[in-house]
Amino acid sequence: MTKTIMIVDDSASMRQVVGIALKSAGYTVLEGRDGKDALAKLTGQKVHLIISDVNMPNMDGISFVKAVKQLPAYKFTPIIMLTTESEESKKSEGQAAGAKAWVVKPFKPEQLLNAVQKLCLP
Repeated sequence: MTKTIMIVDDSASMRQVVGIALKSAGYTVLEGRDGKDALAKLTGQKVHLIISDVNMPNMDGISFVKAVKQLPAYKFTPIIMLTTESEESKKSEGQAAGAKAWVVKPFKPEQLLNAVQKLCLP
């Protein structure tokens, strides 16, 4: 069974880069342009993992994580923050909101795939 991963990033090129890495590793990919767009696309289907940017218009990554954790269907979905932010205070905020991992851009695809494999729901 293929696992589904949602990528949330306001940069289309970043969604494409991450998408290519995930698809080549055999994952199905859903995309969200920002937190609001991504939340609207979480309609009860199984999502094994979410990869989200932090700085986005409409709804930033931290607010998005908090919102996802309020949804019964996605309460336990692991979330990886993929961001240019490397400050400890931001990381703590992300962890407090419920993010499971923090990957700083620019990233190596294999570094991201390792985190994805570790955290992906069965």
